[in-house]
Amino acid sequence: MKQRNESQIIPLLRQEEGIRYNPYIDSLGYPTTGVGFKLGPSGAPLSHYTFSLSDNTINAWLQDNVNGTLASMQSNSEIATALAHCNQERKDILTSMAYQMGVSGLAGFHCALSAMAAEDWAEVATQMLDSSWARQTPERAQRHADVMRSGQWQPTYDF
Repeated sequence: MKQRNESQIIPLLRQEEGIRYNPYIDSLGYPTTGVGFKLGPSGAPLSHYTFSLSDNTINAWLQDNVNGTLASMQSNSEIATALAHCNQERKDILTSMAYQMGVSGLAGFHCALSAMAAEDWAEVATQMLDSSWARQTPERAQRHADVMRSGQWQPTYDF
């Protein structure tokens, strides 16, 4: 199992979210591109978005989105307290969750966040998997719960 001190959030999100270089309509009807970058309102014609992105552009846009997510996470006292008890791998998992469902969605995981503050990693994983998020994205939730439980990157991550 891999363990690193530096953040792997960019490769993690690229792997979990997938990468699209050209605009497309996502499952909710929003024009989207890159690594889940919403471009406009639901129902907007795709013909309004005629460009493609490079890896450098995607990474810069992604890093900017991650920076905003991290700032919002730090402004929520319950999340900030939980982050203070996490190693870098666990912080990246929380950031991935906030990126996927928004910081307000992550803030709804009160029991998991409390378990993080107590460093009860088995309970954190249990709480993560007992959620509507896990029912909506079960494979991603399982991968994230495995990292949260162990504190180490699992072989399913290829970065």
